[in-house]
Amino acid sequence: MAQVDGRDVEILVVDDGSTDETGSVVASYPGVRLITQPNAGPAAARNLGAREARGTILLFTDDDCVPMPDWLDAMLAPFNDPKVVGAKGIYRTHQKSMAARFVQIEYEDRYRLMSSQPDIDFIDTYSAAFRRGRFLEMNGYDTSFPVACAEDIELSYRMSARGWKMQFAPAAIVYHTHPDSLWRYLKKKYKFAFWRVVAVRKNPGKGVKDSHTPQVMKLQLLFPPALLMAVAFDIAMRPGLVASVFVLAAFLLSTLPFALRAVMKDPVVGLISPLLLAARACAQFLGVTGGLIYSYRNQAAIPVKSAA
Repeated sequence: MAQVDGRDVEILVVDDGSTDETGSVVASYPGVRLITQPNAGPAAARNLGAREARGTILLFTDDDCVPMPDWLDAMLAPFNDPKVVGAKGIYRTHQKSMAARFVQIEYEDRYRLMSSQPDIDFIDTYSAAFRRGRFLEMNGYDTSFPVACAEDIELSYRMSARGWKMQFAPAAIVYHTHPDSLWRYLKKKYKFAFWRVVAVRKNPGKGVKDSHTPQVMKLQLLFPPALLMAVAFDIAMRPGLVASVFVLAAFLLSTLPFALRAVMKDPVVGLISPLLLAARACAQFLGVTGGLIYSYRNQAAIPVKSAA
């Protein structure tokens, strides 16, 4: 609240049909406006908040995030350029579990990639800002996404296709609770990969490259099927483990740049990161496969959007 005191800023909380104490908690904060709707999903909730908002800049964060005191200023700074229509901040965490530490390093690797680019095409809702007029012009988030996953990326892709400028704001920090176990992490990776397929199906041009996803990660998706085929080849041809060893060596080589960067930040996580990246590749491969099957079965409900 301190960062909005004395400023022309409003705080809106959209209650998407919750059954907890959201209403009474929000009521304890004077000046915070509660908007309620029957459960319709996160995209619809955010779109409702955007329509109800009165300001020219929309800022979004999620209910599992805690913005830092200077978050508002850092998120608004990119809009000093009148050509900027969107901005994205970053995650940090206080967690100490191995999985959460790995997730944080994983995010920081993506931030390193985004920092090297003048513009971005990937804005997540945990720390997001848009010019309200442009957001509404795009009809906001796509409500065909039933869960909080990839609907924010899909909007970014559509904005990028129009040539609109979006920027990375690394000083805009929110603290977050990352998955704290390997199983939770892999479930999240599966979910993200599944719904990213749907987002790319709607925006095919982003399947090749975006500002957030390291290209090597896409190559690593080939590791699970390649290893299976190599094992089958070795069994059938009985040449020893030649093909399997080759695939494993190629994958390990692809993980070295990430592992070396991780070791500099967290030696323990860095040393085990090749194993974690292998597990990630398996979860993502399954997610992509599931997303492709879902897209195929729901082709009529997933129209491919043009760049216009």
